[in-house]
Amino acid sequence: MSLADTRPSLEDVWSWLDAVPDPEIPVISLVDLGIIRDVAYDGETLVVAVTPTYSGCPATRVINLDILAALEAHGVRDVRLETRLSPAWTTAWITQKGRAALRDYGIAPPVEGTAICGAARVAEPEVACPHCGSTNTQMVSAFGSTPCKASWRCSDCLEPFDYFKCI
Repeated sequence: MSLADTRPSLEDVWSWLDAVPDPEIPVISLVDLGIIRDVAYDGETLVVAVTPTYSGCPATRVINLDILAALEAHGVRDVRLETRLSPAWTTAWITQKGRAALRDYGIAPPVEGTAICGAARVAEPEVACPHCGSTNTQMVSAFGSTPCKASWRCSDCLEPFDYFKCI
């Protein structure tokens, strides 16, 4: 029996990592957030490549510990985490399942193609309210409950909500 016959399949590993929630937004998994970039074996060592949402993200250490704990719970102990900073994470990597989870939780997912580039500010995106679906919304503050979010309000249902900034 070879080592490859006794180690978990990469499909299983992806499935286990898909069950690891983001510590700041627990309704979305690290896989659906798009920060798990790759999973591969290097000999006997499982290598998990992680791209933080931004340099200096305060949740990075917790995320790494959660990844290691999830894999250890499935008997995987020989793990190497690699931080990949290039290419930089983008909200375009959030899966459709992740976007739906954000919306269902009350956080408007990022509007694709609306990132602010350089110093030039583009018009505010048309953000749909995650509560009633109206696009009659406005930004209250560029700063939300976490650095990745902004505070918005719906002018129709009057509910406040977070908007996951497009990066």
